[in-house]
Amino acid sequence: MPHDPMDEAHRPMTHEERRVILASSMGTVFEWYDFYIYGSLAAVIAQHFFSGLNPTAGFIFALLTFAAGFAVRPFGALVFGRLGDMVGRKYAFVISILVMGLSTFLVGVLPSSASIGTAAPMILLLLRLLQGLALGGEYGGAAVYVAEHAPQGRRGFFTSWIQTTATTGMFLSLVVVLGTRATLGQEAFDAWGWRVPFLISVLLLVISVWIRLRLHESPAFTRMKSEGLISRAPIKEAFGRWKNLRLILLALIGLTAGQAVVWYTGQFYALYFLTETLGVEANIANILVALALLLACPFFLVFGALSDRIGRKPIIMAGCLIAALSYFPVFKGLTHYANPALERAQTQAPVYVVSNPNDCSLQFNPVGIASFTSACDLLKAFMASHSVHYTNQPAPEGIVAYALVGDQRIDSFDGTALPRAEFAHRNAALQDALRQAVRDHGYPAYADPSQINFTMVLLLLFFLVFQVTMVYGPIAAMLVEMFPTRIRYTSMSVPYHIGNGWFGGFLPPVAFATVATTGNMYDGLWYPIAVCAMTLVIGLLFVKETRHNDLDAP
Repeated sequence: MPHDPMDEAHRPMTHEERRVILASSMGTVFEWYDFYIYGSLAAVIAQHFFSGLNPTAGFIFALLTFAAGFAVRPFGALVFGRLGDMVGRKYAFVISILVMGLSTFLVGVLPSSASIGTAAPMILLLLRLLQGLALGGEYGGAAVYVAEHAPQGRRGFFTSWIQTTATTGMFLSLVVVLGTRATLGQEAFDAWGWRVPFLISVLLLVISVWIRLRLHESPAFTRMKSEGLISRAPIKEAFGRWKNLRLILLALIGLTAGQAVVWYTGQFYALYFLTETLGVEANIANILVALALLLACPFFLVFGALSDRIGRKPIIMAGCLIAALSYFPVFKGLTHYANPALERAQTQAPVYVVSNPNDCSLQFNPVGIASFTSACDLLKAFMASHSVHYTNQPAPEGIVAYALVGDQRIDSFDGTALPRAEFAHRNAALQDALRQAVRDHGYPAYADPSQINFTMVLLLLFFLVFQVTMVYGPIAAMLVEMFPTRIRYTSMSVPYHIGNGWFGGFLPPVAFATVATTGNMYDGLWYPIAVCAMTLVIGLLFVKETRHNDLDAP
């Protein structure tokens, strides 16, 4: 007698189902932990592996090495997706966690550039690329494996446990880094203690592999294998047939692109905004973000379960809409409650850069080698590096750029043709004058902890992560349900990792370039708003609801 789907949806979770979710979720938490501790320690890593560069360029190269892990994630999706569709879901994500865990452990024992020279950053980059490849295979494998074990009426709830893992992994990385720093002290942490979070990952690796090796292959894949329906060329089948390629493109621009920018704005850009723009002390900002993550995490499960009742698409689209409408007021609220002195200064003493637009360059230097020496560039470089909100005011040809801080004028100079020593001397004097001017007009060097409204900042951060739970909680189930079993691992992994690795992962540098160009510290938000709007339009018009789809269809 066939099972009633309603009975399946309401029966208790079996022991085997709990073990599947635990094994998949724990392993994915550890993978995200491994991935994020590098980002948390980018500044320290720059000191040890890019010591031959100046501090600014070294930090930039450390961030670029971090970004490289995002860039290769879609290629990891192809490699492990093909393996998972041809050999099995279980084996693909056992291998992925081995690659991730070993790469992370090796970062912890890698000699610095002071010991082995240029080989150190080269090996670091290689390990970072391996981490990105492994993560590209991990998420899809875990999501597909759990979904193919779940009863039809509970796939959203079952897979939402996987959706908690990225946030939990980030939370775990913040706790371990903060705890290690507090235990060892800043000096010891900077010297050698930064390696501890990387080395701890070997314990997590052993636990994860042991649990996963005890699992059985997913029922859908086992059935398909017994019937001889396994794809011999899943990549070609996924991308070479318009029917499947169209679904992949819709999954990318109609789902994961918007989900990704909401995710990275709520969890990464918010942290960057607090520390770099508002000057909140790093430990305070990390603790506030960690608390927001902890408070919001249960809502991944809430929205996953709700998607089983009302559908995946309405929740994801609603999350994108709320994010697009709320980002400007929320981030302005963060300024108001985290650094009220900065908000007052912007109102009472607005800053203008008066210059001929033809004399100004894009204040974005991703590889640390560009030289900004025009009068306009020198002013904008100061504003960008000190997070001073300013307005561009055009001037006629021949006018040497100057800054207006309130009622005070600071003249710049054209250093293009000056000898290096004279340029350095005059630029130092200009920097001192600008710094004194902004301080005299109330622009604070950092956020005063005694003036921070911690409750309101935490509530705003929670609201940002709450939006993340709306778009992220149901999306694993929806992506799994969009594609046929024989190419499911490959087809869902690629749009997910392009969306999150590229649209999301490169949000910070795109936002920084926008802010540095316009001078408005909120203009970086236009990028996630535009992507959310694109996903909202495409998703509403062309993406179909999936919760009733049959996962056993080959």
